[in-house]
Amino acid sequence: MIDNESNNLICNNEPEEDLSEILRVRRDKLTKLQDGGRDPFHTTKFARTDFSSDIINNFETMENSEVAMAGRIMAKREMGKAGFVDILDDKGRIQLYIKLSDLGETGFEDVKKSDIGDIIGITGSVFRTRMGEISIRCNSVELLSKSLRPLPEKYHGLTNQELKYRQRYVDLIMNPETRKTFEMRSRFISFARTFLNNRGYIEVETPVLNTISGGATARPFITHHNTLGLEMYMRIALELHLKRLIVGGIERVYEIGRVFRNEGMDTRHNPEFTMLELYEAYADYNDMMDLFEALISSAALELTGSYILPWYGEEIDLKPGWPRITMIEAVKEYTGVDFSSFSTTGDAVNAADSIGVRVPEGKEASWGQLLYECYDQKVESRLIQPVFIIDHPVEISPLAKKKVSDPRLTERFEPIICRSEFGNAFSELNDPIDQRQRFLHQAELRSAGDDEAGMMDEDYINALEYGMPPTGGLGVGIDRCVMMLTNNSSIRDVILFPTMKPAE
Repeated sequence: MIDNESNNLICNNEPEEDLSEILRVRRDKLTKLQDGGRDPFHTTKFARTDFSSDIINNFETMENSEVAMAGRIMAKREMGKAGFVDILDDKGRIQLYIKLSDLGETGFEDVKKSDIGDIIGITGSVFRTRMGEISIRCNSVELLSKSLRPLPEKYHGLTNQELKYRQRYVDLIMNPETRKTFEMRSRFISFARTFLNNRGYIEVETPVLNTISGGATARPFITHHNTLGLEMYMRIALELHLKRLIVGGIERVYEIGRVFRNEGMDTRHNPEFTMLELYEAYADYNDMMDLFEALISSAALELTGSYILPWYGEEIDLKPGWPRITMIEAVKEYTGVDFSSFSTTGDAVNAADSIGVRVPEGKEASWGQLLYECYDQKVESRLIQPVFIIDHPVEISPLAKKKVSDPRLTERFEPIICRSEFGNAFSELNDPIDQRQRFLHQAELRSAGDDEAGMMDEDYINALEYGMPPTGGLGVGIDRCVMMLTNNSSIRDVILFPTMKPAE
């Protein structure tokens, strides 16, 4: 029932006889307040006028002024008839000076009986102590909410990593760095919106539930719509609906939203994650490379003050001018295998086998699939500095336009930074006849056991038959961008409530 994080209970609704002594004491205090007609949970509002960091940053103009503040008690230092209390509000921490002669006996005793974690509202005047600390001399203190559970011990905070994810609310209270991470996430998403809005893009929202799983190669989550009697899929990408809007004449469109993939979990993958997808008519994948590079480089400079960021023990230089390397070139450079020289699939199979690469079960052992597997298994993990890996094989790119110079390849790229894919982009396929054939091939692979393969989407084909202009498309993983900007090594550190098994 009780973990080792300073008596921080995991279970809720414990029987009264199972409560630990420290929890019983806190509930007894609440009962006494309620019996005395002073139930803190009956308080509905507190009119505050100021926040901690605003007072500290503007002390010269605010000294001796009256303020009203509210926050959580994080520390108490009692000294007879006077003492100090630290409170945490939305903008930081500040010290309160509590004195018997200022509050009266009842008010002072209430503060002495308060617990770490209680939420209080105060009024008082701004001053600086003899030790030089900016503080508030309180003339009133009101208990606004009673904390019935103790916070983790202050010197170690909440250090159990799994518990941080399960009880993010405690993590946010105890660890300022966690708060900074999610503030950076919010700032990056706002930056991306402004970046695109300033370039004439329109933000839209598209369905999360679909009757077709499409827009990417991934295993979907399946659910059931009772009223319609339909099996439905939670979206694995935003792509196909956004391209319908390109057909409809919205020539620059984007969406930032959750997508869901029923696949493995590790430090870089969570079953639900946030994507930015955008599409621009009359553009191609070269334009999308320019756009992605500008977005990430300018975000790093604006949000962190530098193009150079630490991540995974490396120094990543995001300064514009990233190299663009074909997948064939990358495989040749890092493995010595030159896929451009193979005349038969058998040659590709033998070459891949010579470096220990095999196609996973359920995948087709084609030239293009083997090229991708050699890249995926032997090359990507060696790429540190930003690079665009371009010209992916058609077998793994069912929605990308073929290269005129080599129809085995497509105008597709992935930006790679520090061994991680940051997105996916194409010159979008707008030929409905070719698209139908690729959908049919994906459907055949799915029937043969590849549950990541796509499905036939007749309505999307119908949309393409009305005519879609040449279009560049780009998908960006928001979570991975935030990981890099905040130097976090796990995706769970940048998702407020990551997917977890139920606690025992």
